[in-house]
Amino acid sequence: MHPQRLYLQEVAPRDGFQNEARFIDTADKIALVDALGLCGYAKIEVTSFTSPKAIPVLRDAEALMAGIQRRPGVEYTVLVPNVRGAERALACAIDEANLVMSVSEAHNRSNLRMSREQSFSQLCEVVQVIGAGPVAVNVSLSTVFGCPMQGDIEIDEVLRWVERFARLGVRGVTLCDTTGMAYPSQVEALCRVVRERFSDLQLTLHFHNTRGMAQANALAAIAAGIDRFDASLGGLGGCPYAPGASGNVCTEDLAHMLQLMGFDTGLDLDRVLAAAARLPGLVGHEVPSQILKAGKRLDLHPIPAHVASLDKQLPSNRLQELNP
Repeated sequence: MHPQRLYLQEVAPRDGFQNEARFIDTADKIALVDALGLCGYAKIEVTSFTSPKAIPVLRDAEALMAGIQRRPGVEYTVLVPNVRGAERALACAIDEANLVMSVSEAHNRSNLRMSREQSFSQLCEVVQVIGAGPVAVNVSLSTVFGCPMQGDIEIDEVLRWVERFARLGVRGVTLCDTTGMAYPSQVEALCRVVRERFSDLQLTLHFHNTRGMAQANALAAIAAGIDRFDASLGGLGGCPYAPGASGNVCTEDLAHMLQLMGFDTGLDLDRVLAAAARLPGLVGHEVPSQILKAGKRLDLHPIPAHVASLDKQLPSNRLQELNP
């Protein structure tokens, strides 16, 4: 049975902006996050506490966290790569730390410059630093549906890494389609296995629309019982160290489809679209969002004036033929 309540988690302020060439003013980021806080999201990924040298466009993490207005019912999460990042993040009163590694050895070495075992050891230290306090821990596992350098990843390999983090006591795991290699039947099969084996974990799916299958993949995940999805305002995103990666599944496109299908996303789509309309001015280019361009399904257009004059010219019997 499909879950009736779905939870969308906004990642544009971190995953979207980290892929942009130019630095976005901190005040503009604060204003955007504050606007997103009014949209009904379950969670907003605000920024990353990586080294400013590694991702200079996110060098204002502390100032951003200090400036935003926290909204009740919204979790404010951040990416934390290591112990130093965890210490910085904890000083900013975060709700959740999002840790990242890849299930692909090739991608992990390309993206994080270390082996998977080295990443796991480092993230174990992060979990210890965070401890059993109020801050939750989520682990995002990259390339679970395929690696652009290594190819397909065996389900057992994915399960092995989920199991290792589950034993550490993390609250949630995100299964990431980092470069858009997932397809619906694959998604449904993996999600069913992971849900069955790790029913206590908060499971999230993270799709990229590289090959145009992100929304179809989301529906496949829903069919398998998944109710949480990362999505990016305007479809922003990518991965600087993942060849061929394009934007994340677009928040407003996904929410529009799900709401038409009767799911409760909790989102005020009009507010989401108003926030998305800010993006071209912030990033300096158009964004992939389709709903931002075309409007919602029933955003109707006025009947052209010439149609009324044409009606007057046609005999009544002809009008009846044209309008049965």
